[in-house]
Amino acid sequence: MADSEKEEAHNLQMEFEWVLHDEVHSSLSQLRGILTECAQRFPLTLFGNDQQCKTDRFVLAAPHDQVKCVAVLTGDSITTAEVTFKVQRQQNVTMRTSIQNDHPWKLQQIQDAANHLQQAIAHIDNVDKQYSFKTSDEVMHVLGNILGCLQRSRSCLIVPKKKTIDDLIKSRNMKSLNPNLPENLAISFYIQSYKLVLAVYQLETTHGSLKYESQQAECSVPWLNDALVLLTIALQLCQRLKDKICVFSQYKDFTVGSRVPSAMG
Repeated sequence: MADSEKEEAHNLQMEFEWVLHDEVHSSLSQLRGILTECAQRFPLTLFGNDQQCKTDRFVLAAPHDQVKCVAVLTGDSITTAEVTFKVQRQQNVTMRTSIQNDHPWKLQQIQDAANHLQQAIAHIDNVDKQYSFKTSDEVMHVLGNILGCLQRSRSCLIVPKKKTIDDLIKSRNMKSLNPNLPENLAISFYIQSYKLVLAVYQLETTHGSLKYESQQAECSVPWLNDALVLLTIALQLCQRLKDKICVFSQYKDFTVGSRVPSAMG
């Protein structure tokens, strides 16, 4: 091996060891700070967040006042709401229903997103600050776990789970409504990105098949926007570190203390 190649290999080895010993730990520490800040945005008791379930009042609006709603969000549940909507094709018919404190409407997406966020922080906390990583595979395993949690947390808020109309009608949340809606009507509250959405479904049977029309009202939820921004920053930081480690993992025998890396595989 020529001297220039030896020097390049030595420099790569030194950089690799610096990344494993220093950059990984400093990045994990920075990542934990971002995720703790993100947890503080959630209206629930999470890591670094001792607050009681926070309460916010929202007014959900739709064009032409087809659907109107005033809702109070406490933690991960709608604790009270007044819902008014016009029945499609019967514009003179207005339906009203409400949610009372004793039967809140659970928004499982918020709890699920919070759980995945807590798991990501736990994966970081499981890495001893004094631990010396020996291989890129070790770091990739840790980062893979954290990335998976962060992606799932973000997806919970951005992509609500699809439910069939039958599932919606039979859901426990529909029992929160007072008075109950007629059998051909259903509503659903859900999170989509930084918005709280109320969807109203009107069912009808045509030639033996069930069809429905829907309309919705929505409003922005400031803390959701903050949480999503922080989750995105954390994902980018984690991915950048993973990409850097990936470069070293291309060297098959590249470990701490090795003298010369083998050729790229």
